[in-house]
Amino acid sequence: MTLDDRALIARVLVDNDQHAFASLVRKYQSRLRYSLRQLTGWDRALADDLAQETFIRAYRSLHQFRGEAGFFTWLYRIAYHVFLADRRSSRPEDPLPEEELEDRQDAPRDSDLHRDFARALLAFPPQQRMVLHLHLQREMTQQEIAELTGCPLGTVKSHIQRGREKLQAMLADWNSGETL
Repeated sequence: MTLDDRALIARVLVDNDQHAFASLVRKYQSRLRYSLRQLTGWDRALADDLAQETFIRAYRSLHQFRGEAGFFTWLYRIAYHVFLADRRSSRPEDPLPEEELEDRQDAPRDSDLHRDFARALLAFPPQQRMVLHLHLQREMTQQEIAELTGCPLGTVKSHIQRGREKLQAMLADWNSGETL
């Protein structure tokens, strides 16, 4: 955890400084929203709602943050639980209409790959989807993912191995000899 994060968290906890929390939100919201968009098949509205719920929960439970992991890792854990709760209470997922995917203003340069990857992730159960995203897109280690998700390390390894194989088949048109 950075010194800036520690100082901002301390200001929130000691002085109830909402501007300090707003600084944390600004620092991490783009990365969190991107991850949630990947996990929701690039459903911007849903991802933004989940991100907002994540930050609300983080603010309410900031006193429970022990600082053993980075603030962003702790925030991701909250987002993971928010995402899973939404999946349990939601309808089955359908890919977004093509025109909505193409209308993204914040699309990365290789947006077609990001779009196709997000759609491919929808084929996986929510827990495996999160594991794959964290490993392949956030470059977290298997141990970090196990700690963040609360999954046994062996389960994380299985999710990654099986998921890679399935993703390579699903994204074969993008595969130019590289492996995921």
